[in-house]
Amino acid sequence: MMIKVRTQDLLDRFDLELVAGKDGVHREIVTSDISRPGMEMAGYFKHYPKERLQLMGRTELSFLYDLTHKEIIDRMEKLCTDVTPGIVITRGMEVPEALTEAANHAGVPVMRSPYKTTRVISRLTNFLETEFAPSTAVHGVLVDVYGVGVLITGKSGIGKSETALELVKRGHRLVADDNVEIRQEDYDTLIGNPPNLIEHLLEIRGLGIINVMTLFGAGAVRNFKRISLVCHLELWDAEKQYDRLGLDEDTMKIMDVHLQKATIPVRPGRNLSVIIEVAAMNFRLKRMGINTAEEFSDRLDSMIDVDKNEIE
Repeated sequence: MMIKVRTQDLLDRFDLELVAGKDGVHREIVTSDISRPGMEMAGYFKHYPKERLQLMGRTELSFLYDLTHKEIIDRMEKLCTDVTPGIVITRGMEVPEALTEAANHAGVPVMRSPYKTTRVISRLTNFLETEFAPSTAVHGVLVDVYGVGVLITGKSGIGKSETALELVKRGHRLVADDNVEIRQEDYDTLIGNPPNLIEHLLEIRGLGIINVMTLFGAGAVRNFKRISLVCHLELWDAEKQYDRLGLDEDTMKIMDVHLQKATIPVRPGRNLSVIIEVAAMNFRLKRMGINTAEEFSDRLDSMIDVDKNEIE
């Protein structure tokens, strides 16, 4: 289901005063782009992005007041179209009377903010980009381990929730169990959060559904987390060759982002929670430029070269 953002959402979330065009507060905003109509104030409407939220600061209004009364009316009428979701005036400045009349006639909400233009643009853009970010859902468990968002995946019944429970007992934080909603907020950033229905809940076979926050406290959960590492659990296959050095880095693609992936074979006697803890710590070390597997490989190559030289 597509997320719909309406002008009323901006009024509810931000400190905006509705000045005119109250009939259009339920207009849909279809893009996260915000336009500052500078060229439009000069009378050039050929490429006017009328579907965008319009924002007018001190520069646009100062230029507008230098125009003739007829020109001001013309610009404001052209600015207020049947699809324009809203016009925001910053710095608490006075709204031109021509804009108020045109907005009321066309049903375009005119909102006023007391804050500076750059701050208003930043806050509105961040909100809209988050709302319009591509999203998907993944079957798995998301846990915050030492500050690293670890997505635990695997077949149903493999032990994902039990591993998450053990990690919570060891002081880490649960984000989502069973179903992780993921949105791509940037070209390389994935944010995971739980569906509202199962927020803070964990399903343990044999026990049922438990509330992690009630049992372990508010410090045992968090509402969202950036996903950095995937730990895939699979049943141990004696015929499969598993990476024993860590030189071969596997990845998993979610939407447009490639995440580092570690495949962890499951069999009796393996402490999965400790392994995932170490995987998270090792991931942090790699981001700091410390790669133990590469250091070991270089050390081994050096020893081989020494032995060759001694033989020669």
